[in-house]
Amino acid sequence: MKALRQIGSLAFVLGLFVTLFAGVPWHVIVEDDPPIPLWLQIAVFCLLGGILVVLLSVAIEQRKTKPTTQAALEAEPDTKVLLLNSDQITGRETREILGLVQGHTVFAIWLGKDLSAIVRLILGGELTEYTQMMGQARATATNRMIAQAASLGADAVINVRYMTTSVVGSAAELLAYGTAVKLSQ
Repeated sequence: MKALRQIGSLAFVLGLFVTLFAGVPWHVIVEDDPPIPLWLQIAVFCLLGGILVVLLSVAIEQRKTKPTTQAALEAEPDTKVLLLNSDQITGRETREILGLVQGHTVFAIWLGKDLSAIVRLILGGELTEYTQMMGQARATATNRMIAQAASLGADAVINVRYMTTSVVGSAAELLAYGTAVKLSQ
């Protein structure tokens, strides 16, 4: 599926450049309304067809991964790793520091939700599409961090922090990190 998406992207870019940098000047230079040449028809077809191929391949890929992604988001890790944003746990001592653990994800919402969020931005109110997206990203990153800590045999993750960054458009990167530790009984 990835190869098909790459081919679609390449067709789109080639079609776009040929249309913009050869087709538009050709149309400006020609005075009358001649028939559109075959090379320009192919370029426009590549431009539109490339977009269609990319959109279809992404939609098919999302349909395949949606049940597993949704299950991963909803599933809590079955380990009992304690999470704290402080550096000590009252009544317990840190026996061993296992090191930095982290969970990372990049989330985006589809264009339809992005457009409805833009309308809400103009009219005012909570951008629920982004609130939901960031909540899912936070849960995914936290679960990945807990899984990494559990694989080290940690009892807790202390100094838990979250960091977000805008990647492109409506995509946001979320990093959850902390220090995995073993605790005394």
